[in-house]
Amino acid sequence: MAVLALSLLLTGRSEELSPAANTLSAKESVLLPKSVPDPIEPFNRVMWSFNKGLMTDVIKPTSRVYRAIVVKPVRKSIGHFGRNLTYPGRLINNLLQQKWAGARDESYRFVCNSTVGLGGLFDVSSRWHIPKSDADFGQTFGQWGWQPKCFIMLPFFGPSNERDTVGLAADTAANPLLYFAPFGSAENDPFTYIGGVVAYNGLSDTVNEYVRFSQAEMDPYSEIEYAWTFARQNRVADFEVKGKPDEATLETIESVFFTYKDPEFPSHGKTKSVTISATGRKLKFTYWLQPGSANVVYIIPGMGGHRLAQPSLALAELVFKNGFSAVVVSSPFNSEFMENASTAPLPAYLPVDGHDLHVALTEIDQRLKKLYPNRLGNEALMGYSMGALESLYIAATEQTNQLPLLKFDRYVAINTPVRLLHGVSKLDEFYRAPLAWPVGKRTDNLDNTFLKVADLSKNTLTPQTSLPFDAIESKFLIGLDFRLILRDIIYSSQRRNNQHVLQLPIHNLRRDPVYQEILTYSYADYFEKFVVPSYSRLGDSVQVAHSLDQKGDLRNYSDGLRINPNVRIVVNQNDFLLEDEDLAWLHTTFAPDRLTVFSKGGHLGNLSNPTVQNAILAALTPMRPPAVSNGP
Repeated sequence: MAVLALSLLLTGRSEELSPAANTLSAKESVLLPKSVPDPIEPFNRVMWSFNKGLMTDVIKPTSRVYRAIVVKPVRKSIGHFGRNLTYPGRLINNLLQQKWAGARDESYRFVCNSTVGLGGLFDVSSRWHIPKSDADFGQTFGQWGWQPKCFIMLPFFGPSNERDTVGLAADTAANPLLYFAPFGSAENDPFTYIGGVVAYNGLSDTVNEYVRFSQAEMDPYSEIEYAWTFARQNRVADFEVKGKPDEATLETIESVFFTYKDPEFPSHGKTKSVTISATGRKLKFTYWLQPGSANVVYIIPGMGGHRLAQPSLALAELVFKNGFSAVVVSSPFNSEFMENASTAPLPAYLPVDGHDLHVALTEIDQRLKKLYPNRLGNEALMGYSMGALESLYIAATEQTNQLPLLKFDRYVAINTPVRLLHGVSKLDEFYRAPLAWPVGKRTDNLDNTFLKVADLSKNTLTPQTSLPFDAIESKFLIGLDFRLILRDIIYSSQRRNNQHVLQLPIHNLRRDPVYQEILTYSYADYFEKFVVPSYSRLGDSVQVAHSLDQKGDLRNYSDGLRINPNVRIVVNQNDFLLEDEDLAWLHTTFAPDRLTVFSKGGHLGNLSNPTVQNAILAALTPMRPPAVSNGP
């Protein structure tokens, strides 16, 4: 299963049920808040590709040099200086929006930063706890009643709409630098370039995350388009938690706190590819090698997880900083793996998915050993969530596998589900959680949930942050996250091998209509309408469904897991993917020195806890890296 990320919860579409896709009536459906209409989606996607190329190929490489020359304190001062210069626009818009306190605070900030802060180079007003009150013309137009009707992806500037595009022009007109040319002609005036310098300075510290996000998501455009709807709304979220919280799912959402600590860590990794003989296509992998000989940990993400996803990178950093080399490959449920390394039309059958993963890891290991002889020591396979289940399948079949595939010296499974179909049934249940709200309040409650997520995403979250969600909200947010993963799985599979289940055509540049249809499918629908027909060669539908259930249940691999001494498990007692019978099976199958159970944490929610991280590292202790050599 994938790790929930608040920044990715703001993705989705308005969901209207198709009678052919779902048996729920409209009254029983979960209707997601609608995004700003996107009638020019093909044009916007082209602009998104242009912006992505600009950031990836121009801004990112040049900003690396810029950051090396201009140290972080100086970059921060340039940012403060740029914000201070745009004070007139914020003052005007606070006044136009009748935010008198905001106009006062921004005036105080401008005076303090311009004087004591040496022209705005230092943000002394924040040290004095004078609050910010950001306001622009787009917000002002929204407060005056202008509801946007068209999403626009602007070149260079990024996501917008017709209201905010006009607002951007007005904000530019309010910038005093536009009129300040004391040194003669505008083309010779150094002030002409200040805006560009400030903009580039700001991008230099965010471009790496932008590029990582654009690479890690199958369709980052769709996510940004939907998130913009809530980021630019002028409504204030009600943060009162009106229902009873659910500890397990609320702790699960805390998985957003598990991230890499060094912002430069992702860029230190190298990405290469191997050709998968069964598909003839190249599969990418990312790795971080120690300077000398060291043991290596291969990391498998949760369902739909990409090799550059936040939890994958966080685990890679954790093991790398403790002396291991790290290699990350995308999940068999991720489009990158599906389209390049899968031998099946779509993922769901553990023996095929696990085998394809094992083959890919073997190819990667052989490639690395050729590139770096004597640098790779013993090898561990570490998976979290769905990646843990796949890792345990490889461990269970290690002795019976007839092919010359890589054998690992250690298997570490973090928060593994035991029964695949049970796990996805919980995700369907969570997605339907808002049906517990009265029909008359459901729409407003859903809107407010999204507004809370949007507000939280604007701030820096820490493990001390209190997440303001009740049981229905936290369950729904988890269900939504996985439903969007399912959307990507179905789209990727049907784009390559159309089973003609979907009624709408699949277009690369106009995805919105088919996305809306796909979101009507639950995980139960996915198995019934897509997976079972795809595997019909194995027998009739009843036999195939039974085989999918049995082969996706770790309990049917008990013998292989029990006799493999290199398996280590780390789970949480209150993980919603585990029933009491699953926990009982884990205790029966694995001795206490092979199984670590934490009482709390939900699903992956306590990975930021140092105690849990120490337990993960302890699972690798007999594999501690050898002494670092001075080899090539």
